[in-house]
Amino acid sequence: MSRVLFVTPPYKCWGQQMIGNWPPLHLVYLAGAAVHAGHEAKIYDAMYKDTSYDEIRHQVETYKPDVVMSLDYLPVTGAISTCTVPAAVEALRVAKQVNPDIHTLIGGPHPTFMYEEMLAEEDNPVDVILRGEMEATLEQLLDALAEGTPLDDVQGVAFVRDGEIVATPQRPHIQDLDTLTPAWDLLDWDDYHYNIDPWGRMASILTSRGCMMGCSFCSQRVFWRGEWRARDPHKVMDEIRHLVEEYEVEFITMIDAYPTRDRDRWEKILDLLIEADLGVQLLIETRVEDIIRDEDILHKYADAGIMHIYLGLETSTDELLNSLNKGTTIDMNEHAVKILKQHDIMIEASFMIGFPEETWDSIKETAAMAARLNPDIAVFPVLTPMPYTSLWDEVHDRIRVWDYSKYNISTPIIEPYNMSLTDVTIALGRCYMTFYANKMNEILALPEGFKRSYMLSAMKVMMRDYGEQFDFLGIGKEKIGEMPKKMADAMKKISGTEKSAEKAAE
Repeated sequence: MSRVLFVTPPYKCWGQQMIGNWPPLHLVYLAGAAVHAGHEAKIYDAMYKDTSYDEIRHQVETYKPDVVMSLDYLPVTGAISTCTVPAAVEALRVAKQVNPDIHTLIGGPHPTFMYEEMLAEEDNPVDVILRGEMEATLEQLLDALAEGTPLDDVQGVAFVRDGEIVATPQRPHIQDLDTLTPAWDLLDWDDYHYNIDPWGRMASILTSRGCMMGCSFCSQRVFWRGEWRARDPHKVMDEIRHLVEEYEVEFITMIDAYPTRDRDRWEKILDLLIEADLGVQLLIETRVEDIIRDEDILHKYADAGIMHIYLGLETSTDELLNSLNKGTTIDMNEHAVKILKQHDIMIEASFMIGFPEETWDSIKETAAMAARLNPDIAVFPVLTPMPYTSLWDEVHDRIRVWDYSKYNISTPIIEPYNMSLTDVTIALGRCYMTFYANKMNEILALPEGFKRSYMLSAMKVMMRDYGEQFDFLGIGKEKIGEMPKKMADAMKKISGTEKSAEKAAE
């Protein structure tokens, strides 16, 4: 039997970890696989405990693990992972410093495809990279490491032997995802909470894995090899009930890349949630075409407790949508937002900037599109070429930043032909200011109720992190420009309307 420590590194990224802290679900699944294979496991989440590498060192020294594993993983989404790689590797380096005999493991999209680059790094602290889906691989790998047998028969791993990189064949995907058991009992549940009114304990679940869509910037299709597998709706409901009843969870985010793909299955999940009436609130991400498809059952979304939907609207023109291989149109985006508003579901929408052909005028058009569609929350991710996606090859000659820790969709990586990286950063700040200058007074005009309270709380969180955003991006506020007077006035009113998020949480 081995003792396995699963760690998240102390990585921080403005905008990605603002509205809530939710569990590192992939580590929860892996810890469950380790326990299932007869090993002992512990999870230490330095990311949401807001601790340092020194505390990871302390955990290694006191727990004395045989194996330490980390991932390239942001809990908010599986599509953004490359930015956490340097931090995850550093956590494993700390483990090796404590005890060189510890076996260090890493997995996730970036290591899966970039294993040769990672293993060839000077002073590489990683012993084994798990490629692709990891649970079954980890069980077999832990047994091999404990027994001291060669790793050649372990499918889905890469390692260095005698100075040469060895990669074993890929492992087939697990066909029945309901055979996996997340180790919920290993979490420190006090670390996980929704930061927006009405606040409360937060969990994350997966009801499916994979995506067959071809968005050029996303890791999901390539990592899951174009497959999509779904769990039994009844097993999903059992898990939600367990989280609510056993751990007093009040909010759950479904971090599936594409939870709604199968309408019949998805409607069954909604019906089971409505029937159970557990009072839990859900957040999901999905595609605009599924919202349009489900127009006749959107009332079930609301009745089932879905309070927040994230839509990747991405751009202001069909031409740019086509360049991303998004498979949607501006008309579809508009229709999806319109019908969601009719059901009073919170809409968060993304609008990308930073394309190679970007100009100041085109970014103004994107900001204008966001204002016209007027979702409840708008985010403006910077187009980021993950090194294993088709986008990487398409824009390679415009890449100017090679530090993977900056690949966080907030930092410009691609230099447009007619703008500098600094220009894009300044434009990013102005996009947020433009959108929320209009949004704040709209919020103040809302009638008393859930939506007003929710949006006021969200604005307070954003105001709290207003300076942090520009510090994170490495620019001074003075470069963004003067805050519009109506925005400044609205911020003062919002600050004085209700208790602060911190006091309310207490």
